[in-house]
Amino acid sequence: MPRKIFISDIHGCLNTFNELLDKLSLKKGDHLILLGDYIDRGPHSKGVIDRIGELRSAEFALTILRGNHEQMLIHDYLSETIKGWKDMADEALKRSFGIERLEELPTPYFDFCNELPFYKEAHGFIAVHAGLDFSNENPFHSKENLIWIRDWYKNIDYQWLGKRVIIHGHTPQTRKEIERQLEELEEKQIINIDGGAFLAEQKQNGLGQLCAFDWTNRKLYFQENIEESNKY
Repeated sequence: MPRKIFISDIHGCLNTFNELLDKLSLKKGDHLILLGDYIDRGPHSKGVIDRIGELRSAEFALTILRGNHEQMLIHDYLSETIKGWKDMADEALKRSFGIERLEELPTPYFDFCNELPFYKEAHGFIAVHAGLDFSNENPFHSKENLIWIRDWYKNIDYQWLGKRVIIHGHTPQTRKEIERQLEELEEKQIINIDGGAFLAEQKQNGLGQLCAFDWTNRKLYFQENIEESNKY
C-alpha cells in the first residue's frame, strides 16, 4: 500500500536526512510531505535544499511546506538587497553556500523558499509547520501563526477539526514525547514530529533526532544526528 510519510525540521542536517530516507525506502506511489525548516543551524542548508530538489524527480509524490526559517530567509534576503543590511542570516547557512552576505544567495534558492505553501489539507489530516491559531474563526487565516505559533493545544476546536489529525513540527520534543503523542493520536488528534534534529549535544536528553511519521501505518522512524560538525 502506498504510504504518506511526514518529516519536519531538518535544519541543515543533510547526512542525517539521507540516512533517514534510506530507512524509509520510499517507493513509487508513496507521498513524502516535508513540514518546513530545511535550513539554518545545521551545517548543510544548501545540501538539504539540493537534496529536496533531487527528490522532486523521484517516482514518489512530494509536498514541500514552508517553515519559519524559510520565511526568515525571505525577509532577511530582501532586507539585505533592498536596505543594504550586511549582517543578516544564519552563519551556518551562509557557510554552506560559501557566501559572506545573504544578498549573494543564488536566486533559485530564494525562489525555492518563496514559493512554498503554508499548509496542506487532505482527507484525514492537516499538515503545517507550527500549528493552527484557533482564536481565529478560520484557523488558516494567519500565515504568520501557521509557521510561528506555539502553546496552542489548549485552544483546539475539535468541532472544527472533526476527525482530522494535525501533523506539525517547529517545537522540539524528545523521542519519548513523540512516541507518547502517537499512542494518544486517536484521542487528541495531534502529533508534533520535531525531534530537534540539530540538537546533537542533547542526544542524552532524547533530542538530536530526525523523525519521520508513516501516517498510513501509524509508525515512527528516528535517525540520530550524524553530522560531522554541530554547534548545538
